[in-house]
Amino acid sequence: MKQFLDKYIGGLFGYLIVGGLATIVEWAGFWLFSEKLSIEYLLATALAFAISTFANWLFGRLLVFRGKQQQSLLREILSVYLASIVGLLLNLLIMFLLVQLLGVEKMIAKMAATVLVFTYNYLVRKLIIYRK
Repeated sequence: MKQFLDKYIGGLFGYLIVGGLATIVEWAGFWLFSEKLSIEYLLATALAFAISTFANWLFGRLLVFRGKQQQSLLREILSVYLASIVGLLLNLLIMFLLVQLLGVEKMIAKMAATVLVFTYNYLVRKLIIYRK
């Protein structure tokens, strides 16, 4: 049990910090693109997600997964972005369902989508990209 806690839960707390920082980047980007630049909300979602994925990779590499890189920097970044494509698709689907079908306000829907995709992102990085 201790090994499980150290391996998964310990890293999860660090990733919560990383995720929080990336979430701030994503929400600010979404707000900027959607509200200030009047970009359609699904495109604004994709743009904000792409920028926050880079922030998530950078913060994660510096704070949580340091020393666990077993591949070139370019390959590592590409792996994170490829894994994030599924997260983006989930994000877009959740946004569409909440905004179009349920009438939820866009920023509230964005917050809900972020929370739901967070666990997926952590597990992919922990179990696939940075596995030992």
